[in-house]
Amino acid sequence: MSVAVTTTRVTPTMHLLAGPAVNAVVLTDVAPGPGVPFTLVDSGYPGYAAALREAVSSLGLAWADLAAVLVTHAHIDHVGALPALLTGRTGVPVLTGEAEARHVRGDVRESATAADLLPRVARHGVAAWTAHILANGATRHVTLPDVRVAPAGQALDVPGHPVPLVTPGHTTGHTCYVVPEADAILTGDALVTGHAVSRVKGPQVLKAYFQHDVPALFESLSSIEAAPGSVVVPGHGPVWRGPVAEAVAMARSGASVTL
Repeated sequence: MSVAVTTTRVTPTMHLLAGPAVNAVVLTDVAPGPGVPFTLVDSGYPGYAAALREAVSSLGLAWADLAAVLVTHAHIDHVGALPALLTGRTGVPVLTGEAEARHVRGDVRESATAADLLPRVARHGVAAWTAHILANGATRHVTLPDVRVAPAGQALDVPGHPVPLVTPGHTTGHTCYVVPEADAILTGDALVTGHAVSRVKGPQVLKAYFQHDVPALFESLSSIEAAPGSVVVPGHGPVWRGPVAEAVAMARSGASVTL
């Protein structure tokens, strides 16, 4: 099945790679071009690998210049394409928060299951979304044993210099990334702006059956709320521009709908 991944310029050094069901992000220190090192944040489903390669190349970047991979969390839609994308690329570090590293390695599994989805298959968007993700490898179990820990609260020495912010709830170690140079925060699945199974448009939280720990998620929204930035770059949905605290307030106000 052919997958289209579109690129959106968020800032001169940050680009959103939007697939049909999930996003990835490219970070650079200067405008993308030949020879410019870049960081890839998340990767989409296994079936997205070829389209992601093309999207990165369309920015003028070469895969030989991939400097690092950051992971917000280890769900298949965020790490599934990484084995294919990293084939032959020894030495490229894969980084995530300390708690999430266990998830990436496969020591634990925290994800919605068929038992969660089947009772809801007749609900808005669920059937079409399920068909798409199954066609793109959603049932595969991808692990990355060599993942490294990204220390929380410290700017990483990778292109974009993101600062990990641990935000448990969606998974135990879910990690957002604050990018001060872009005045932005990459929120993964802790705070999204849309999803195929949601009727809501704009900042929101994913439905409860996608969350590992709902109370922890809402506690983590306070951490996101306190983060600097005027651009929210989510794991699902379009870029949202405005104060991060405003995005969190919108998500909280619609929680009864989206959960």
